[in-house]
Amino acid sequence: MGFEPPQRLVRALGEVYGEPAAADWLARLPAMTDEALSANGPELTVERVAAPGGRSSLVLLVRRPDGTPAALKIAPSGATPELEQAALTHWNGWGAVQLIGSGGGALLLERLHHEVSLRSLPEAKALLEAAGTVRRLWVEPPAGHSFETVAERTGLRAEPMRAAAKADPVLEPLVSAALAAREELVAGSPEVLLLHGNFRQSKVLAGERAPWLTVGPEPLVGERAYDLARLVRDRVEDLIASPGGAVTARRRVNKLADSLDVDRERLHGWTLFRAVESGTRALAAGRRQEGELTLEFAGWL
Repeated sequence: MGFEPPQRLVRALGEVYGEPAAADWLARLPAMTDEALSANGPELTVERVAAPGGRSSLVLLVRRPDGTPAALKIAPSGATPELEQAALTHWNGWGAVQLIGSGGGALLLERLHHEVSLRSLPEAKALLEAAGTVRRLWVEPPAGHSFETVAERTGLRAEPMRAAAKADPVLEPLVSAALAAREELVAGSPEVLLLHGNFRQSKVLAGERAPWLTVGPEPLVGERAYDLARLVRDRVEDLIASPGGAVTARRRVNKLADSLDVDRERLHGWTLFRAVESGTRALAAGRRQEGELTLEFAGWL
């Protein structure tokens, strides 16, 4: 079938996998789409590509033979769709999009309103709904799972952070503080729960079965504070533009920690680490504005 992948996806694939690998995957995408459609039900009807879509996968809006709307998600193997499938299977629609089926390297999902995320709500309301959604995801992981731990994932990201500090000594104090916080946090992690891994307001979409459901997990196991840390810096551009942004950011850490019974200091530490890691990664990928905003936020912590 013929279609044009969203430019947001094309750019992101190049950043993550490199231009040659991204071009190869995109060249094979029409054939992979046909295979995925056949594997998930030859009578699926394709309506259109969800745009602007995400940064890690192509999502086709489809209809099942009975007319029920659904979404077919096709992602590169590097995005570990098998782990997303395992997490969605375990949650079974509790706080998350419902997995309908899988095949041909694709996931067939309940269709949500992809154009309506929590970012469409006023900030206070969005954070309240986000907290109510993410707490549903924090359950015991399935027996015999193959998810990474927080310690494993963050350990892999430490060396690129050190390289960023070596390349730009101005970053060294922030990177050192973030890595020191990580060392202390992983040494005494209090929980082993299934986490979303990339939870933020844009990952929570409006649905029919429930008002708000999360999508796009990058699942791992560990403590709740790690999962909550990405949410703390949501709408960072608004925080940076605000004259009271630093105070608001620190207040947000405390408010989210208290509302979900998470230790304030642990949430503060993981928020610092994740902000510095994301900021240095954005700079390395050439997203300078995003990187600088994120690192300015980290400096407030």
